[in-house]
Amino acid sequence: MQKEYKTIREIAGPLVFVEKTDPVGYGELVRIALPDGSSKRGQVLDTSHDIVVVQVFEGTGGIDRQSSVKFLGETLKMPVSNDMLGRILSGSGDPLDGGPPIIPEDRLDIIGAAINPWARDNPQEFIQTGISTIDGMNTLVRGQKLPIFSGSGLPHNDIALQIARQAKVLGSGDEFAVVFAAMGITSEEAQYFMNDFERTGALKRAVVFLNLADDPAIERLITPRLTLTTAEYLAFQLDLHVLVILTDITNYCEALRQIGAAREEVPARRGYPGYMYTDLASMYERAGRIKGKKGSITQLPILTMPGDDITHPIPDLTGYITEGQIVASRELHRAGIIHLSQLDAPSHDSWDKA
Repeated sequence: MQKEYKTIREIAGPLVFVEKTDPVGYGELVRIALPDGSSKRGQVLDTSHDIVVVQVFEGTGGIDRQSSVKFLGETLKMPVSNDMLGRILSGSGDPLDGGPPIIPEDRLDIIGAAINPWARDNPQEFIQTGISTIDGMNTLVRGQKLPIFSGSGLPHNDIALQIARQAKVLGSGDEFAVVFAAMGITSEEAQYFMNDFERTGALKRAVVFLNLADDPAIERLITPRLTLTTAEYLAFQLDLHVLVILTDITNYCEALRQIGAAREEVPARRGYPGYMYTDLASMYERAGRIKGKKGSITQLPILTMPGDDITHPIPDLTGYITEGQIVASRELHRAGIIHLSQLDAPSHDSWDKA
């Protein structure tokens, strides 16, 4: 039986601290009823004997000590369907394209899990991205996770869109799909992404998630997990080969830092929580191939290096988890040239005209 509690002790940023509850599970969904009759959704972020920390998806505005908190006894799930292809969704999975609600064929837990190493199959089969410096020297293959390290003002959005619309496997009749997630973007960038997908026809084989900069930070934390859950459904239940593009991982990590500060956690490197490595690994390791399964998930995360510092915690940790990096050069971009090089490969110079 679901119980309601009016034991809110504290509200800090996007977090609500509730005391004296029956045992609740990590990740459990929450509904908060406000005094004006409206409600907000949340999720259990931390739980102990005395206090439960709830992260509120829509922000904590309007919540006070008179608000009631109900724990729903289930975790956040993504409704998935083959009809998702060709749709543009918000960072929380709601339709943004004016189309009808998605009728789910299944509902999958968004937390997911890293692929068991014993069950992993080797990455194989070249994916042509249409960018010569990647295709010629730093090839992307099915089942790989290969990030792009960029910087503020560099054309990583254009690179992401170019790969999304051009990626294919040569000489293969296998079905191919793209799951694209943009996190912490402006409304102008969101419109640019939507227009490009629709104009080029790439939307027909894609599922697009758009999380805006003015959306709650909590939503930014669930957007990549909704994205990867969708990719896993398409790959391992519908046998598609799926390319997942995540941009910008830096915006995701900033949301992680914001939540950590609200919880008054002791920061590790440069203010970021000490568990950021584990958190990023829980996403990146959801790429790969599984023995006996036809489909595959290939990840192309994109991040902007703060201050162009490749030793910053975000690119540093990403580099440890993933398989090499592709780096955009600011100097060559200023000269009208895009330069991409893989750090763990021999040094080469190669150019694509911008």
